[in-house]
Amino acid sequence: MDVVRVIALEAALPSRVDPHHEYLSRSQKLLGVIGDFIIYRLAVKKTSIFSPQTSIGTGYDLTNSVFSPDGRNFQVEYAVKAVENGGTSIGIKCKDGVVLAVEKIISSKLLKPGANNRIATIDRHIGTVSSGLLPDGRHFESRARDEARSWRNIYKSPITTADLSSRMGQYVQAYTLYSSVRPFGITAIVAGWDSECEVPVDGQVGSGPAIGSGGKIEGKTHGGPGLYMIEPSGLYWGYYGAATGKGRQTAKAELEKLNLAAGTLSLLDGVNEAAKIIHMAHADNKDKDFELEMTWISGLDGPTKGRHEHVPKKLLEEAEKAAKRALDGEDEDDETKSTEDVKMEE
Repeated sequence: MDVVRVIALEAALPSRVDPHHEYLSRSQKLLGVIGDFIIYRLAVKKTSIFSPQTSIGTGYDLTNSVFSPDGRNFQVEYAVKAVENGGTSIGIKCKDGVVLAVEKIISSKLLKPGANNRIATIDRHIGTVSSGLLPDGRHFESRARDEARSWRNIYKSPITTADLSSRMGQYVQAYTLYSSVRPFGITAIVAGWDSECEVPVDGQVGSGPAIGSGGKIEGKTHGGPGLYMIEPSGLYWGYYGAATGKGRQTAKAELEKLNLAAGTLSLLDGVNEAAKIIHMAHADNKDKDFELEMTWISGLDGPTKGRHEHVPKKLLEEAEKAAKRALDGEDEDDETKSTEDVKMEE
């Protein structure tokens, strides 16, 4: 039975590698085939870990390109665990821009304040932040810049936030297909401000230039602020508010309270809320000091003129002070309530 299984696996191996895949080199693909073959052969002949009765991670997590019997890819799940151990990152989509913020854990007192940025500018109008493994985040940023530059060279216009997220999602997903590579140990949040244009109505039937081919729908536009989150599996979604990292649960709960879908939160209020949320999320990691890094992107008539920039130092300090005051006030209220409860019990 084992021999039959090995022959079947060997026959299936060539179809596992897509020769037209643009993201991985030919050598990486060949290494993937060889690696798959060796792992499968060892697994089947020596340990029989691919028995249909087995559904635990042992054996099925030896390679990145195999599913367990219950349809799980353990290497991707391990990458998610790496993300959950990283500092908290959030993105907030406001009515007039987007805010990105990250909790930078200070691992050494020798680190220079303000250095080692975790938020990167991809194009003039797009920024990204990630939680998880820092080297993986650096590589993600480098590839994203290549994609943005390639788009400008081909289409002579800046790449949209949605298109960049789509391309990077495909790139990240390619690293879950072959045993010669491993998944990205990050979850990335991509934010940007796209040029606002009228919505076209090409293909609609009607009379007159306003609704004929090449016309525009009056009063409707697309573009503006955009916010997406890309997971280690390559899956990406658009968000009003996104959070990842160690304090993601606390951050998500606070983001939901803001009712961002209503589109009423201003960019300045978003800065204050982001500072408060990061400080609240840090409660899950109290034993370590951290530094708050924050950037924002506004429309052409806003403070950044459509560019991705760091929040001014003075404004950031004021937002942090307000966040600390708010948290201290909440702590005092909790202590007062607990004291009153004790008195009532007595």
